[in-house]
Amino acid sequence: MQEKGSISIHTENIFPVIKKFLYSDNEIFLRELVSNAVDASQKIKRLSSLGQFQGDLGDLTVDVKFDEAAKTITISDRGIGMTADEIKKYINQIAFSGATEFMEKFKEANDANEIIGRFGLGFYSAFMVADRVEIDSLSYQEGAEPAHWTCDGSTSYEISEGTRTDRGTDIILHVNDESAEFLNQARLSEILNKYARFLPVPVRFGTKSESQPDGEDEEGKPKYTSIEVDNIINNTNPAWTKSPSELTDEDYLAFYRELYPYSMDEPLFWIHLNVDYPFNLTGILYFPKVKNEMEIQRNKIQLYSRQVFITDEVKDIVPEFLMLLQGVIDSPDIPLNVSRSFLQADSNVKKINNYITKKVADKLNELFKADRKNFEAKWNDIALFIKYGMLSDEKFAEKANDFCLLKNTDAESYTLKEYYEKVKDIQVDKDGNIVYLYTNDPAQQDGFIGSVKAKGYDVLALDGPLDTHFTGYLEQKGGEKVQAKRVDADVVDKLIPKDEQQTLLLSDDESKKASEIFEKAIARGDMKVEIDALAADDLPVSVTIDEFMRRMKDMAKTGGGMGFYGTLPDNYKVTVNGNHPLVKRIIESGDEDGAKLAKQAFDLALLSRGLLTGADLTSFVKRSVEMI
Repeated sequence: MQEKGSISIHTENIFPVIKKFLYSDNEIFLRELVSNAVDASQKIKRLSSLGQFQGDLGDLTVDVKFDEAAKTITISDRGIGMTADEIKKYINQIAFSGATEFMEKFKEANDANEIIGRFGLGFYSAFMVADRVEIDSLSYQEGAEPAHWTCDGSTSYEISEGTRTDRGTDIILHVNDESAEFLNQARLSEILNKYARFLPVPVRFGTKSESQPDGEDEEGKPKYTSIEVDNIINNTNPAWTKSPSELTDEDYLAFYRELYPYSMDEPLFWIHLNVDYPFNLTGILYFPKVKNEMEIQRNKIQLYSRQVFITDEVKDIVPEFLMLLQGVIDSPDIPLNVSRSFLQADSNVKKINNYITKKVADKLNELFKADRKNFEAKWNDIALFIKYGMLSDEKFAEKANDFCLLKNTDAESYTLKEYYEKVKDIQVDKDGNIVYLYTNDPAQQDGFIGSVKAKGYDVLALDGPLDTHFTGYLEQKGGEKVQAKRVDADVVDKLIPKDEQQTLLLSDDESKKASEIFEKAIARGDMKVEIDALAADDLPVSVTIDEFMRRMKDMAKTGGGMGFYGTLPDNYKVTVNGNHPLVKRIIESGDEDGAKLAKQAFDLALLSRGLLTGADLTSFVKRSVEMI
């Protein structure tokens, strides 16, 4: 029996269109064909379990083999197989009328996955790499005859009697010259490891190495003999497919190492996702140690559909801040041939997004309540992740307010509510504002921290890459009338101004003279001099920068917009303590000595801030030696 016919796409040839538009994603042909083979294998198991197939299931391993000399790749299964009529029905009728309609609909598509998914072209992805494809199949149905189908990439096909003697299907790809890269063991291993490493049916990958011509077949075509080398390449029962009750901590860690064999650190903890309503979702998300720097390593969460890898670009499935996590998400509600436009529009994806956010927040809250001491010990490794979530996701922030920690310079930890209670009666200014004092560089701002703590105030350590933005969050959500000020934003008495004021011991003339001496000694346009009444034991000179302006510039640097502020120069304020004995001495010294002392006091203030560099630092050292 032999039959010839035309694939039902009218008279237009769709295959050049497929090749042209899908070529850049051509490796997915192997995913599509192996997935089809796995589906066929699972269907025969299902029929057997329902009593609709009485035969012996036998070995259901899917085989992937290639023969470099013959330029073929073969995907074989022992699934349900197909009759000649089924091949005509499922293979020969593409689900649209022709290339014109295809091209019209293609305009809306974004990538190869979407095209394949929209038009049911999974099998036809084979023609992205092959100029001829064969199907050799024998149906599981009793009395079925083997069938052979072949197509050379045109709309013409041939169906004849097949040669298969056992149930299942062989797909043979005759690889074209442009796709010779796929006739390579390393390349195929790479693709299979990417897409098939957790498929639910064993997949065996083999080569027909050292192929040699061995006569001719009945059609006069050369035959080859070869040594087959193969091995099972997938874990058919990965951890996320099991119940949490079946798994130990070591099982979770072993799976993490399987996912990320080159990771230097073990995860801090993990979440096992398992929900079947109103959508199906399983998976395991791991919390890695997040370095205290803003380098978000994306593509660490892998998306699967029924254990078939889809993508590691999960931006539209999980919230942005969860991209810092690692692990696996598997949902049959997300189609294999997924596209970005689908993800953005699908209601199930939105539900999955919200569910994962809630699970992560609940897990963190559970860990905090169960063992606060251990949670505090891990805080430095997860603070960036949690703060990122609070700044970017309002629903997460609502829950995170209960377990987000603030650490002070004494390494004490407080929740947002606890810290508010700690300082609300002490660090309150004359207008009733509760002032959170913080440092972003405890070592460099040590002098300012010391002055603040001498007043009995507390100082938060907010030195992470997101803390410029997080201070704003604290002001909005930390409690009523909260303000955040960096310890070097002003002299201590003006950071938290009270009703009582220090009395300036200098006369108006002395204040004016002191101002003139310092302005002349400093001689910098970006330094504004102010004579102020401070405690006599405060520093004689302090260099500070306005909180608002500095914060705007910091946000501009970290991508928070405010481009205008990012272009402004730093404007420092030089506060001269009019009640310090040194200032009185400077006024009473001669012009030359007074200027030298003023310059020395100013340079000391710069030095304490790390602002004295280059030639200015060299001059300061020489002057110090002379004065000694």
